Amino acid sequence: MSDTTTPGLERATSRRDGDDDPAGERGSTATHRTGATPPGRRKRWLAVLAAAVVLGGGAYGTYYYAVARYHETTDDAYVSGNLVQLTPQVTGTVVAVRADDTQIVKAGEAIVSLDPADAKIALMNAEAALGQTVRRVSRLYVENDFYRATVAQRVSDLARANDDLRRRQAVASTGAVSAEDIAHARDAVNAAQAALDAARRQEEANRALTDRTSVAQHPDVQAAASKVRDAYLAYARDTLPAPVTGYVAKRSVQVGQRVAPGTPLMAIVPLDGVWIDANFKEVQLQRMRIGQPVKLTADVYGSSVEYHGRIEGFSAGTGSAFATLPAQNATGNWIKIVQRLPVRIRIDPNELAAHPLRIGLSMQADVDTHDDAGTQLAAAQNTTYRTDVFSDSGLRADAEIAKIIERNEVSKH
Repeated sequence: MSDTTTPGLERATSRRDGDDDPAGERGSTATHRTGATPPGRRKRWLAVLAAAVVLGGGAYGTYYYAVARYHETTDDAYVSGNLVQLTPQVTGTVVAVRADDTQIVKAGEAIVSLDPADAKIALMNAEAALGQTVRRVSRLYVENDFYRATVAQRVSDLARANDDLRRRQAVASTGAVSAEDIAHARDAVNAAQAALDAARRQEEANRALTDRTSVAQHPDVQAAASKVRDAYLAYARDTLPAPVTGYVAKRSVQVGQRVAPGTPLMAIVPLDGVWIDANFKEVQLQRMRIGQPVKLTADVYGSSVEYHGRIEGFSAGTGSAFATLPAQNATGNWIKIVQRLPVRIRIDPNELAAHPLRIGLSMQADVDTHDDAGTQLAAAQNTTYRTDVFSDSGLRADAEIAKIIERNEVSKH
């Protein structure tokens, strides 16, 4: 009897003995399922994160004070250059156009030709007038010798008349010569003296036209030569040469078009002399100076091609100051806007030749401002542009004038 146990009592005993086990199993399973981190482990991760933030901030601060604060960058930069306009200097009709857009032309190469017929006729008339003037002036120099000889002849006539008068007066007391003959001899002396005076006046008058000058430098010849030079230049200007070497752009001239002086025919862009206009914010200009080095990249080549240049100058005003309609800040709804100032950057010509740039392309500029000993305005250098393609016309005109004078000058021998 003592070893027998009822089923109900056995089940109750089993439930009391296992009260803690099902709860423990459920708690352990829940803890494993949610992946909760113990408090000590969480603190270690937070400490690592805080240390990383501090180290990162320190590294950035060191980089900023050692490097970044000496660099000013902008992507508001574009390639700029000269647009040399080809314009006529005389009125005429276009008969030939020898270049088109995208083509390269050399300085001095004939690009546009105008009808030269009218200018040619005017030049021929001026050359003929110069030849006539040279011959007339040459005659003045030849007549100097003629009047000099005439004066000598009149001096001889006067001396002979005086001798005749003295001989007659010497024998007048003997009655060999009448008083009438003596009077005639005296009249002959007076006539010879008057002729001599007239010859001398003529010689002086002719010498006044030629004194202290030559045929080529005579005022009449110079006046005629200036007309030839003017006509020759008008004739030469019927051919329009390229002022500079570059690429043709914006061609608007057509064959048969009647053009007037100053009419834009096309633009020539010398791409070997382009520069960069970088627009920096006004807050970036404090340490920027002329001559500071600049690194540049172009969108057309990407970051693999790097240009090196230097600041060449600063604009005298912001873009808004030179706008056609400048902003009116004296209004009630004024809002401050950070202004930008154009900065001109000169590029290394060797790098530009290796990787040419076109006007208007986008650039990125990075200015190194370590050396801020320079100035922003006083050290700017003046740039000079010039062309000699038009001076040849004047030289050829002078050579043509010299030939005309040489052909028409009358020799004095």
